[in-house]
Parts: sequence; C-alpha cells; structure tokens
Amino acid sequence: MRSALTILLLFMLSLNQAMAKERIVNVFAWTSEIPEYIVRLFEEETGINVNFSTYENNESMYAKLRASQKSVYDVVMPSSYFVDRMHKQNMLEKLDKSKLPNWKNLNSTFLNPVYDPKSEYSVPYIWGITGIFYNAKYYKTGSIKKWSDLWDKRFDNQLMLLDDMREVFTMALLSLGYSANETNPAHIKEAFERLILLSPNIKVFSTETVVSILIDEDATAGMSWNGDNYRAFFENSDIQFVFPKEGFVIWVDTFAIPKNAPHPNEAYEFINFMMRPDIAKEIALYTRFPIANEAGQKLLPKEIRDNPVIYPSKKVMKQGQFQIDLGEETLSIYEKYWEELKMRG
Repeated sequence: MRSALTILLLFMLSLNQAMAKERIVNVFAWTSEIPEYIVRLFEEETGINVNFSTYENNESMYAKLRASQKSVYDVVMPSSYFVDRMHKQNMLEKLDKSKLPNWKNLNSTFLNPVYDPKSEYSVPYIWGITGIFYNAKYYKTGSIKKWSDLWDKRFDNQLMLLDDMREVFTMALLSLGYSANETNPAHIKEAFERLILLSPNIKVFSTETVVSILIDEDATAGMSWNGDNYRAFFENSDIQFVFPKEGFVIWVDTFAIPKNAPHPNEAYEFINFMMRPDIAKEIALYTRFPIANEAGQKLLPKEIRDNPVIYPSKKVMKQGQFQIDLGEETLSIYEKYWEELKMRG
C-alpha cells in the first residue's frame, strides 16, 4: 500500500500540473467598455480565465503601470494620445500581427494614425467625435454650426463642457484656427484667455453624467461625444448634434499589450476575440459608441450603421484630428491654465 506521504506527494504533483495548465489573461479596461457577458463568453470558448479590472481615466491606468515593479497586466486600453506617450516610454510591446488574424476586419480609417503611424502598438476598438450638442426646444435648428457660436450671449449659464482639459482647450484652439495638438505657449495662452471669456456661459463641467444632463435639459447646449448624444436622443428627441465647421477631435480607445506582459499568448487571443465581427457588433450595441471594426459595423441594424451622427461620412471625418501626446513640459502649461479656469468656475 502507498504511504500517506506518497499519496500526498502525488496529489501535490497533479495539483501543480493542473495549475501549470491553467491559462490566464489579466485585463485592465475602461469602465463600461467591455460587457461582462462578453468576458464570460471568451472564457467559455477558450478556457482562458480572465482577471478583469477597470479604470475611469487614462491617467490612473498610466500611473498604475508606471508604479508597478513588474508587469502585471496583459491587456490595457490606452486612448490615442496615451498610446503615443506609452510607446515613446517603452511601455508597450510591438504587436505581432500574425497572431491577430482578425486584423483584417478593422476600418482602414483607423489604421496608421498619427498617434501610432504604423499601427505597431495599438488595436483600435471604439471611437468617437467631440462636437456640439444643443436642444432644439430652445434653439432654432441649424442656428449653431461652429465652436465659436458658443461664445454668444444667448448661452449665458447654459453650456455643459466636458470635464476634460484637452477637449476643452481643443475647442478654444480650433475656434482660433489652431491645431488640436497645439504646443506654442502663446497660442495656448490665447486659448485660455478665450475660455475666460466663455466662463459666463458655462453652467457645468461633466464627463460621467453627460447623458442624464442632456436628457434632463440641465444644460441646453455645449460639447459632447457623439455616442453620448446618440444615447440621449432615445430619451429626448430634441437633442441635436453638430460637427463644428472649425474641426473636431476624433478619440480612439485601443487595445495594447504592456511591455513584458506575463501572458502574451493569452493577450493576443483576447484581443483577436474582441476583433471578431460578431463580438464587435455586440460591443457597439452595448456601448452605443461607434466601433473601429468595419466587418462588425456591417452587421449592425441599418438605423445604426447608417446613422450620420454615429458613423459620419468620409468627408466629415476628414475635418477631424487625432490627439497626440504633447510632452510633459507643454502639458504643464495646459494644466496651469486648466486649474485657473476651473477655479474661476
């Protein structure tokens, strides 16, 4: 008969073998951008266990990765200009596209962007446009066409602006004819001074409660993302969206693999799964934001895939700019002015 020690050793060996075979992927994602049922479906289909955690903004994700002594996460979701920043700081793995056969499903509009010129470090996932919203109950349809219109006195204490430094300054910079990625200190100061003139019209800054503010008419005009505007429209059909004539920002949330990720093969499987057309379609229906997956877009109901607010024409898209990293020195200038602007509010 086998001794108790032998049985224990055999049990420990089999347990270690089972643990060695267990496949894991650690995903650090934007809140509300990947539904739980999609994660569960991935686990069921692949047998890979997903350790899933979320963050509310790029800064917290970036700070957590920078603070870690060793790589913990396998998949992260930096937005466009953070892709630029992180690959410059050697924080991201160069992608092996042979492990991403579903790459072919992506919309070419989002390939080789200015923030990742050869699409070497990021996979575009969902995206959006920052434009103008207004409530047609209070303003005549077609009476608001450009960012500079928001400085009009009729908007006294009526505007909602996104609680996002880059977005707000971009609005002012574009209204002055400058780039969304402006680095000239004199132009940044000019934008700040222009925002000070806008202050009497600003009622609230928000990013987390945009949809409810639009629906409840707590603000009657301002800036919003097209996806939030689309969601609000279902509850309040007076909500309109405008692509400003001076141009606008196109933001993109992406998938990327951190440097020295502990489970790179599983990371590729997770990202490739998310690039499947049927999965991309589910993501679009869940988030109500546009997807960068052209094959998935074609599976959407006609009223969504042909909606010009969610999927504008190529002509409209050409007016947009992707954000890039501006560097710490330039950002510190923006941050100084941003703090002063918010204090005045």
